[in-house]
Amino acid sequence: MSVTAPITVATVPIAAIATAPGRGGIGVVRVSFGKHRGDAVQRVIARLVGQPLKPRHASYLPFLDGAGEALDRGIALYFPGPNSYTGEDVLELQGHGGPIVLQLLLQRCIDEGAALGVRLAQPGEFTHRAFLNDKLDLAQAEAVADLIEASTEAAARSASRSLEGAFSREIHSLVDLVIHLRMLVEATLDFPEEEIDFLEAADAFGQLERIRTQLAHVLSQARQGALLREGINVVLAGQPNVGKSSLLNALAGAELAIVTPIAGTTRDKVQQTIQIDGIPLHIIDTAGLRETEDEVERIGIERSWSEIAKADAVLHLLDARTGMTPEDEIIATQLPKHVPIVRVYNKTDLAGEPATVLPKEGAAPLGVRLSAKGGQGIDFLRAELLKIAGWQAGNEGVFLARERHLSALRAARDHIEMAHAHARRNANALDLFAEELRLAQEQLSTITGEFTSDDLLGVIFSRFCIGK
Repeated sequence: MSVTAPITVATVPIAAIATAPGRGGIGVVRVSFGKHRGDAVQRVIARLVGQPLKPRHASYLPFLDGAGEALDRGIALYFPGPNSYTGEDVLELQGHGGPIVLQLLLQRCIDEGAALGVRLAQPGEFTHRAFLNDKLDLAQAEAVADLIEASTEAAARSASRSLEGAFSREIHSLVDLVIHLRMLVEATLDFPEEEIDFLEAADAFGQLERIRTQLAHVLSQARQGALLREGINVVLAGQPNVGKSSLLNALAGAELAIVTPIAGTTRDKVQQTIQIDGIPLHIIDTAGLRETEDEVERIGIERSWSEIAKADAVLHLLDARTGMTPEDEIIATQLPKHVPIVRVYNKTDLAGEPATVLPKEGAAPLGVRLSAKGGQGIDFLRAELLKIAGWQAGNEGVFLARERHLSALRAARDHIEMAHAHARRNANALDLFAEELRLAQEQLSTITGEFTSDDLLGVIFSRFCIGK
């Protein structure tokens, strides 16, 4: 059966500016009142806006300073708990988005709420309270930050699905299946005198296969979601003047890097995030790789090799007119063995050759012939980059996921596989079978927060912005 870690609900009122720093048309100050309810909260509100507020009703009012003069004028909203974002009584003041007026308004909220103990909120503390008050589970809370930080439309839509609970529902469904199987196994352990053939009578293997299949599906979807969130790092490498900067510009669709016929123009990395079918690709153009006496260029080349070592994929650029030169062979032998390599033959327009994809032959990397300047073959390269990333077309139902989620799903999968192995090897080893199921359930439950430690919660919510 499910076990939930004890939760201590926060009681101290908090306040913060909930909109991004800088100037804007609208700025929002938010107050969550902790354990305080009703009359105590309305008295603070009346001193801030001159009157009590009707719940969930937008009121256009002056925001008052300590002398009763208007600091600003805007919309005031009062959400009594538990029907609010945090589950506590919440006040939102929506005024003009100037940094000074927002700071003055925030200080007024803290001053007027001093008797109730109002203090400045920590990063992510509003969402942390929503989690503690069962308004969101942990996967949904993380989706709030992911939605804010989404760099592509596909990532934003997937984060929204996670926030709506799509990922959590998949996890809860898995947990329910594991709990049901655990219940049968542990009942058999408790009553061995019944002498029933548990594995056949309870269809244990059938249930276990359903868990394995569903877990594999969720893990696959989570991998795709993590790809949408993180993307991959693609490094352009090669000798000077083979067209790395031109290829960066062609992939990005903008003139980001300086392109000249002079070798060694790029002295330091140039990075740009692009998206292909919604997948963020962080393209890094590096200094040309060669022997040099120029100290500045030498430092740039050292940084190039550092980026190559951290890459998820490397595009090794060659001049299509010369093909693989001895210098290119030296570069190829130094490229990391564990990273996918695409050999890009650039300048096919000058070589008089068509753009095409060259299939892998033996240990040789995949090749693409293209013209970065003319644009021929760029779509071939984009398609190959999607394959390297592991993106599967038609994944409209993907939910956003993090490495933490993938680690928990992999661990749960390993425990389920161990349970399967124990049951197949020895039908009497039900105690080991039950223990592996328990560990799998615990790993799955860390995703939604049932078994998550306070230390991990602190790390997760500290990365949110203040006011969220």
